[in-house]
Amino acid sequence: MMLQDGSTQLLCLTASSGVPLFTRGASKQLPFSVIGSLNGVHMFGGGHGVTLSSCETESGGKVVWRVFQDSVMLIAVNGGGRGGPGGSKEEEVHLQRLLENVWSCMVLVLGQDELANVRNVERLKRDLRSCFCLIDQLLEEKQEGILGNLTHCADSLLPPNPTLLQEAMDGFAQAADSEFGCLIVHGRIAAATEKWWLLAPQEIVLLSALMRSLTASGSASCDYPVFLPQGSPTVAHRLLRFQLLPGADVCVLCGPTPSLHRAESGLVGRFWTPLVETLRDCLAVGERSLPGSVSLRPDVMALLLINCETRRSVSCVRTLTNHPPGDPPLPSKPRCWELLKLFYIFSTTRYFNQEETLSVTSEERAQRDNTEDFVLGFTHQPQQCYLVTEECKSFGLQTPQHQFFLLVPLSVPTFALRTVATQTLSDIVAATGF
Repeated sequence: MMLQDGSTQLLCLTASSGVPLFTRGASKQLPFSVIGSLNGVHMFGGGHGVTLSSCETESGGKVVWRVFQDSVMLIAVNGGGRGGPGGSKEEEVHLQRLLENVWSCMVLVLGQDELANVRNVERLKRDLRSCFCLIDQLLEEKQEGILGNLTHCADSLLPPNPTLLQEAMDGFAQAADSEFGCLIVHGRIAAATEKWWLLAPQEIVLLSALMRSLTASGSASCDYPVFLPQGSPTVAHRLLRFQLLPGADVCVLCGPTPSLHRAESGLVGRFWTPLVETLRDCLAVGERSLPGSVSLRPDVMALLLINCETRRSVSCVRTLTNHPPGDPPLPSKPRCWELLKLFYIFSTTRYFNQEETLSVTSEERAQRDNTEDFVLGFTHQPQQCYLVTEECKSFGLQTPQHQFFLLVPLSVPTFALRTVATQTLSDIVAATGF
């Protein structure tokens, strides 16, 4: 495929004529002739009543196609080589989710009308450049611990003093004539208004990604127009964002008022200056995402906890200090994050429910149902699963309210995995109410 193992390249073309709009991803781009062939084979299938959604290459690479609004075609090409549990099916799920997110990013920044009704291709090419930071963030996945792009659950941080932050967040949003606001700490949501949680899960995830992108730009505040891919794809809202402390940002979605200057000079200090120490305590939680009141077992290497009702998640990877020298070496921290993602995909494509309220169209759900029939072999809904690999042991469990995914060292006995998982889940929920 002319791509390095594990690298992903994203191609965007007009659906009707196949004119390239942009290419992102892998440093070594595919030749134009290959891009034309990928578009041509999809168009050939469409002309004969066949929808080509994915294929696998002889070298283990994967290609997935997706057309949005009969206007824009997105193609993801992966060179293969993503080691870990699962295989081709897992990679396809990952790439299909990538295409969904990229399209929603484009709608978030430009609005659906400009994408669905392409009047000037050259102008659209220029406008799409404003999406590149967000799209690159989805492709590179450099920020460890941010899994919402995959799970479509809001990456959350559970602060030690949630009540104080919630009261400040609600008051700040109300003063800004908004019902939609959230506090982002280390790229994760630490507090949000009730209406913010009523946005579609994918919208929450992408707005968080946009906040991380705006924070990385170095600006202390900004007034940014956004479209909600599902709630308001054709009418823009204003996203007002303010840096409270390095690593802590607050934002609101609002209409014409207030002005950026008025909100920055009159509201930010009023509501957040009294909470500087509380914000510092929240920042101290860091990428652990869990407050000090949660005591994890020493053999817990990594975890992902999803609240299925609120579509929120917390995750963390720990450096184990009590690992015996004679035992097999532990995976590195970046590898643990990768294994956690792979085990999540492995479990949700084979055993667990993957319902996403409002964020999946009936067409998308039908596509997924047709691509995975593994679960049809069960007469019941599995509630637990485990996997033993050469790097670690993994255990997943599902309750009416939660999905929980756990990684432990190989030294933990397999028969003890269920006990470790259920105890860890119980300890987190008891301490935080998550």
